[in-house]
Amino acid sequence: MSNLWSGRFSKGMDRLLQEYNASIPFDHILYPYDIKGSIAHVTMLAEQGIVTHEESRQIIQGLEEIKEDMDKGKIEFNIEDEDIHMAVEKELIKRIGDVGRKLHTARSRNDQVAVDTRMFLKDEIRQIYGLLQELGMAIVGKAKENVDYIMPGFTHLQHAQPVTIGFHFMAYFQQIRRDMERLLDCYKRVDCCPLGACALAGTTLPIDRQKTAELLGFGDICDNAMDAVSDRDFIVEFISFSALCMTHLSRFAEEFILWNSQEFGFISIDDDFCTGSSIMPQKKNPDIPELMRGKTGRVFGHLMSTLTMLKGLPLAFNKDMQEDKEALFDTVKTVKSSIEIFTALIKKTSFNYNKIASHLEKGFLNATDLAEYLVSIGIPFRTAHELVGKMVKYCEESNIKLEDLEESDLSKVDSRLSGVTLPPLDNLSCVKRRTSLGGTAPQEVKRQIDKALKFLEQNPFC
Repeated sequence: MSNLWSGRFSKGMDRLLQEYNASIPFDHILYPYDIKGSIAHVTMLAEQGIVTHEESRQIIQGLEEIKEDMDKGKIEFNIEDEDIHMAVEKELIKRIGDVGRKLHTARSRNDQVAVDTRMFLKDEIRQIYGLLQELGMAIVGKAKENVDYIMPGFTHLQHAQPVTIGFHFMAYFQQIRRDMERLLDCYKRVDCCPLGACALAGTTLPIDRQKTAELLGFGDICDNAMDAVSDRDFIVEFISFSALCMTHLSRFAEEFILWNSQEFGFISIDDDFCTGSSIMPQKKNPDIPELMRGKTGRVFGHLMSTLTMLKGLPLAFNKDMQEDKEALFDTVKTVKSSIEIFTALIKKTSFNYNKIASHLEKGFLNATDLAEYLVSIGIPFRTAHELVGKMVKYCEESNIKLEDLEESDLSKVDSRLSGVTLPPLDNLSCVKRRTSLGGTAPQEVKRQIDKALKFLEQNPFC
């Protein structure tokens, strides 16, 4: 069968050009949405008297049979079909004859591909949101288990202040929470029906776009036909969400890689997420979190390619837009698998508490607490900062800790410290004192956990 648009042409495409032009090798995954959209479209056409109810019944029955065969893999896609939209329509005409030719009334591939993509993405967003909920629960669960266990907090990869493991994990939860909020906001702009926009200017036929949108479960309708077929902002926005979400996963993965190293030894990553060396028998490499870092760059590339594809396009539809599909499909696949895998990684990772405790002895983690104590007894902060700096230097030279300083040592450091009595400076005391909102004190981390659980229990798609 010749192409459904071939009436204007005197010859067919060269095979190489067909392969270059076709999207069927990748957009065939849209077939359930294409058929669902077509059924809604022809239902509306019948209700508006544009086709008869009998014609609508034949078309719907034919489409349902095609879907059933496609579900079972009985239909092979051909490069000559060009895209999934043409493939379905050709198969329909083949099966039911000229009645099938009425399906495309008051519709263009321009609004057809847009509605298929939006329906696909709506489903994927709902699934990804659920995966993020599971990831959030895994993070919060680990935080709850470790709300009282202390570890060194870092800035510049240098020991900074004592924090709890639970506090550290709750910091990553905040990133995931924002990802979930961004995804919900993105969904609002995906949930807009373009069907009925036709090629770019609407139609002279008496269609009911509201009816089609309702049948397909859309919350809104694209208000301008030209924008409806040329808009790919919703794809850019989704890939942008994905790039930021992958950034968060990559940062967390990097911490796991560092913590798993012999230099840190904070955690032990389960064997499921590691591989060995082809030459060094002793190696256990954290390949899965490393690969997650790499796949983050893959999603960044899809974002840049989509933005670049769009930046010079005049309105309305242009063939360049076909390039959005592979970027979108691969992004969906990458972000879904990454979230799911990282959830399992968190659940199966164990902490080496003794090793962590040994790191708490390094780096004068309690120095800031001491400076703030001096502030509490009336010493200006900058002066306190200077005095504690001198105390740290004295301890380094004397090979002792801040908590080991005696009153006689303090007077040697600076006369202004004469008569000062130091507070408890053990790590547990330092952590417990940090009760400011958002701080690392166990009671404050528990508040954060309770708030997070309430957020995660909400299901905006129910």
